[in-house]
Amino acid sequence: MHHQLTKVINKFMSKKNKIDGNKEKIVKSINNNIRSSTRKLNPILRSLVGKKVDIALRDLDFSEKRICKDIRKTVSSAIANAENNFQYDIDKLIVKEAYCGKKIIMKRFRARAKGRAAPILKPYSSVTIILSEQKKMESHGTKS
Repeated sequence: MHHQLTKVINKFMSKKNKIDGNKEKIVKSINNNIRSSTRKLNPILRSLVGKKVDIALRDLDFSEKRICKDIRKTVSSAIANAENNFQYDIDKLIVKEAYCGKKIIMKRFRARAKGRAAPILKPYSSVTIILSEQKKMESHGTKS
């Protein structure tokens, strides 16, 4: 029984290693401790996914939101990582994934009338940007 179990485990482990072998390199940039809530970051990050990198940077430049400056830094860092560490062509890069997660919440209080206190929550978030090189799309059909 024990011998069969080890065979099954080894089989799964070898499959996992084969899958990891043909994985492409992931270009990633993580910005921890952005002073904003995930609720405010998510719509901005969702708008970046699937866009070319230069268009994403342009959109962040012209956005009115305060936090876009920090997101822009993270995207620029990911571009620099792609160029220096993986020798990717900047013109072919697209934003594959962009997501945020919760970090700490600083808790303060505001003094109110009659000796009461009201909470002030100052949330922090982490932003992760993952880039990939755009593959040439195959055209199907006769339209040109």
